[in-house]
Amino acid sequence: MAEYKRPISESEFKKNFKLKKPLMNDTEAFYESSRCLFCYDAPCIEACPTGIDIPLFIKQIQTKNAEGAAKTIYDSNWLGNACGTICPTGVLCEGACVYNHQDVQPLQIGRLQNYATTSVIDADKKLYEAGTANGLKIAVIGAGPAGIACACEARVLGYEVDIFEAKENPTGLTVHGIAPYKITNEEVLKEFSFLQNQLGFTVHYNTAITTTAQIKDLEANYDAIFIGVGLGKTSKLGIEGENINGVIGAVEFIEELRMKHHLVQVPPKVIVLGGGNTAMDAASEAARMGANHVTLAYRRSKEEKGAYEFEYDLAKSAGVKGIFNCSPVEIIGKNNVEGVKFIKTQKFEGKLHPVQGTEFIVACDLVIKATGQAKQGDLYQLIDGLEIDNKTRITINSESFQTSNPKYFAGGDAINGGAEVVNAAYDGKMAAQGIHQWLTK
Repeated sequence: MAEYKRPISESEFKKNFKLKKPLMNDTEAFYESSRCLFCYDAPCIEACPTGIDIPLFIKQIQTKNAEGAAKTIYDSNWLGNACGTICPTGVLCEGACVYNHQDVQPLQIGRLQNYATTSVIDADKKLYEAGTANGLKIAVIGAGPAGIACACEARVLGYEVDIFEAKENPTGLTVHGIAPYKITNEEVLKEFSFLQNQLGFTVHYNTAITTTAQIKDLEANYDAIFIGVGLGKTSKLGIEGENINGVIGAVEFIEELRMKHHLVQVPPKVIVLGGGNTAMDAASEAARMGANHVTLAYRRSKEEKGAYEFEYDLAKSAGVKGIFNCSPVEIIGKNNVEGVKFIKTQKFEGKLHPVQGTEFIVACDLVIKATGQAKQGDLYQLIDGLEIDNKTRITINSESFQTSNPKYFAGGDAINGGAEVVNAAYDGKMAAQGIHQWLTK
């Protein structure tokens, strides 16, 4: 039985995808900030990939200095507003809160961060301006979190920055690949406009870098180049029936939902293949779009799934059912999907093996593959002397973020194969610092 009715209007869509972390009002923020113990050597700072001075910004909120709090946040993380909402705070800053050792609810750091940054975005407060022009230019490939963070930091340092973005909207995964109950398009784009208006970097949309000629042009016209591209399309499973109607990648499904909202049609029976956070998002979204039966199928055990536990709990709360230790061997159907044939699996001597004679079929109308994304290897091959590891990730100097081709720097998914937005924000900021050190040595 479906937990949600299919939304047929924008208001119904918003009701089904009500934000997990709604914006605090002034009273809530004042009360919550008063709970902070302002720990010495605060563990929440250590747990934050961007090292935000969390006790300081909370103290600033407590003293009704939301603008100062926002400045503290943005000084460390150029995606401070988005990260306050979409970060897995329960396993990062809030997970490190000392209250967890006292059976007391940890401080709601993410919501306080979102409160402070939203206050300056809505008021269009001037927090930053570009540094004195130094006559040098940086090209950024990709307007995702890493690219934006690099552009912002570089502008503060006085560089002219051009971002080249393949899509028609900025922020990459943040606006295209994150579930609508975590953040809205309006919030994401509002923060981006806030930053762009203050710092003045340029974005060239619908400009994918796909040829050697384009690469040579960038190399000739820019003093340094930052690679901040995300991951590509969902990887192929390589099983029979994968190309029939009704099979879609999870990233593509989520992107369509983020762009079209209630206009997306989700059939009654859905199977989501995968055990990561993207699989949980896709399954939860399918359920919130009114699917009667959403089954999450993963080839390993429930304990081995890659998703955070709270993400799985969220999917279950939406009505998603999970089946584990089953691997898809065929997608059934002539012209349209009718079901998925699975075989049971078990681990033997540390390796996963199919159990012969245990095949079974689960009927469905839609298969969503959350089985990993392809890397941007085609782009990397265009660049001379760019070292790539065996997982198609760009190799960098861990301190400067410089690649084996000294003119190129990289961060985000391009170097880690897919992590959190907050990791990309850190990479982009530090890469800009690395570029600065290299160009001013």
